[in-house]
Amino acid sequence: MSDSVRVVWDDALVAYDFGPDHPLAPVRVELTMALAGRLGVLDRVEMAGCAPATDDDLALVHKRDYIELVKGVSRSGEPDLRCGLGTADNPAFAGVHEASALVAGATLAAGKAVWNGEAQHALNIAGGLHHAMPAVASGFCVYNDPAVAIAWMLANGAERVAYVDVDVHHGDGVQAIFYDDPRVLTISIHESPRTLFPGTGFPSETGVEGTAVNVALPAGCGDSGWLRAFHAVVPPLLRAFAPQVLVSQQGCDSHALDPLAHLMLSVDGQRMAYEALHRLAHETAGGRWLATGGGGYELVQVVPRVWTHLIAEASGHPLDPRTATPDEWRRLVGERTRETAPLTMTDGRNPEFRDISNGYDPADPVDRAIMATRNAVFPLHGLDPLP
Repeated sequence: MSDSVRVVWDDALVAYDFGPDHPLAPVRVELTMALAGRLGVLDRVEMAGCAPATDDDLALVHKRDYIELVKGVSRSGEPDLRCGLGTADNPAFAGVHEASALVAGATLAAGKAVWNGEAQHALNIAGGLHHAMPAVASGFCVYNDPAVAIAWMLANGAERVAYVDVDVHHGDGVQAIFYDDPRVLTISIHESPRTLFPGTGFPSETGVEGTAVNVALPAGCGDSGWLRAFHAVVPPLLRAFAPQVLVSQQGCDSHALDPLAHLMLSVDGQRMAYEALHRLAHETAGGRWLATGGGGYELVQVVPRVWTHLIAEASGHPLDPRTATPDEWRRLVGERTRETAPLTMTDGRNPEFRDISNGYDPADPVDRAIMATRNAVFPLHGLDPLP
């Protein structure tokens, strides 16, 4: 197994663009790569290009008639609601198939590198389009790139793949695709479906043999509660499942500044989650770790800093949170967005949390969410739900 860390990138990945007024603005990825480059983070990884996913690749999880419908929209630029393109969330645009296939191809290239031993960790920060369903676009997502990579690994000998989704929105597409497949453990930590799209992700959604796991956190949950929930659920399940590879979706829309959701995490809390996932990849999956981006709609203050921390963590050279953002990058932010860039790589927080092993409080809504998940799935994995 190589110890290399690979970042898959192509400038054309920013062509996945639903238009100037859409929340999923490609500038967030552009600014991330610029920040990571100017801080020297990209100097510590292997950069690699990619090719678009083929129709056969996409058909690992998507219906072929759906792919053809997307191609039709791609040629005409006209909506086709049969495939979900032409809505406010998923506008139609010319070239949508090619842009979406390239995102899927980038994650697939990263997954192949990890599974084939070319890299220990591999990342596609432009990926993480976890809402796409087999036959319909959903939630800004056309092709489900994490699912394509997981399906490819299964087709090439993987027997146990764990998928951990920390996006504020439920990873419904990936869960749906593998809901009846005991080879794939999907864990999603998200805001409660009672208050946020897509309205799924209740603890009672357990899949086959308990391999669908959902932690539905109350609106307003911050760093300490989120980290408490993560550590109460994710490490025990990964240790019990013993995956051969860990796939993670690193949406950062759980941040307090994100305009589309209601959790209250900081850059510092999210960075701690990345540290934990990195450790767990080594502890439970032999170091094999495929990480993607995901949601995140605070385009300047949050996404570039958080995902730069992600790449740095994966590289084995995490950044000091007090690191100043480079002047050149701050000027680029002003030119591209007319916003004022953050001065450092931290929100100035030092998150702490109380481990669930010290007991739980049934009056605390976070603890109730934790225990609902543990009660639903822990016994199915031979684990005691009680702390």
